[in-house]
Amino acid sequence: MTHPNRILTTHVGSLPRSQPVVDQIFAREQGEAVDEATFDAVMAGAIDACVARQVEAGVDIVSDGEMSKISYATYIKDRYTGFDGDSPRRTPSDLTDYPGFMKRLSSSGGTPNYRRPCCVGPIAVKTLAPLHKDIAHLKAAAARHGAKQMFMNSASPGVVALFQPNQHYASDDAYLEALAHALRHEYHAIVDAGLILQIDSPDLGLGRHMMYKDLDEAAYLKRIEQHVEALNFALVAIPAARVRMHVCWGNYEGPHHKDVPLATILPTVLKAKPQGLLFETANPRHGHEWATIRDMRAQIPQDKVLIPGVLDTTTNFIEHPELVAQRLQRFVDIVGADRVIAGSDCGFGTFAGFGAVDDDIVYAKLASMAAGAAQVTTPKR
Repeated sequence: MTHPNRILTTHVGSLPRSQPVVDQIFAREQGEAVDEATFDAVMAGAIDACVARQVEAGVDIVSDGEMSKISYATYIKDRYTGFDGDSPRRTPSDLTDYPGFMKRLSSSGGTPNYRRPCCVGPIAVKTLAPLHKDIAHLKAAAARHGAKQMFMNSASPGVVALFQPNQHYASDDAYLEALAHALRHEYHAIVDAGLILQIDSPDLGLGRHMMYKDLDEAAYLKRIEQHVEALNFALVAIPAARVRMHVCWGNYEGPHHKDVPLATILPTVLKAKPQGLLFETANPRHGHEWATIRDMRAQIPQDKVLIPGVLDTTTNFIEHPELVAQRLQRFVDIVGADRVIAGSDCGFGTFAGFGAVDDDIVYAKLASMAAGAAQVTTPKR
């Protein structure tokens, strides 16, 4: 996953989708008749283009940009039984503290509109054909454009539970267990195809001020510990070195003053099996938390690879390569260059048709990340 002589670059996964891609996705989402051959051709072309742009920007570990997904968590309704309807929105508590800003965000189109189904029946695999198509498109694009390493995103049991409330299982624990049993098929398919599996687990951070905002800290930590246990169960037969996990506090511009500190959740996060850990350190609310990694270094297992965000995914500022290098150097000095990869805070296309950063600026940011990573001094510890 790392390189002995330099800092590799990657990102969290989702990238801007073109209008033809968005049109296809929302036509399917709204139940319109969609020609499968056309849908597949549009997705294949979009994945090829985004891989080409990643390689051109200097990204070492590329993804398919999550082109075919409506979002990183609600896509599961298309692959698994038991999900239907819609559910009330859980508003993050930092936004409810500032109703004027929340109203402005909503009225300006700053929040995406899409269906968030509930769990209304038994969860089982319905079809993994969309996943296999995504894998095939990514591998073909990587071969065409010379990308040597690839990853693909998949939702954690906990983040599915965060966005798709349980209305079927007797308890939240039973719901998590059912999700873990079902999602492991997806996890294995990605790893068996030779890709790095990225588990998206915003529930461990975002969950504090969204899903579990009414719990005290001890109860919250107990819940996310159960989320981690469910994930580890699903990953039991997959080598840790083939998996990385993304933790965040919500990919939106907002106050974020209710974000749980990294120091509070890090001991629990580190119990998760994935070797790689992607986390926010570029945005103004979490830029200081490199010091948490420094102060808690003794608690970080020696096999963990840190993939700190060095790009803010909510602003069109293009980070200077020297700032990127400074951010990365802090982590290199803490755990060694062989355990650091450059990443982004979150995805750039979290929801289809919605993104705070201009499409072309996204790739300019990625290029700046690669330029900064090349400046880092990388002696081994």
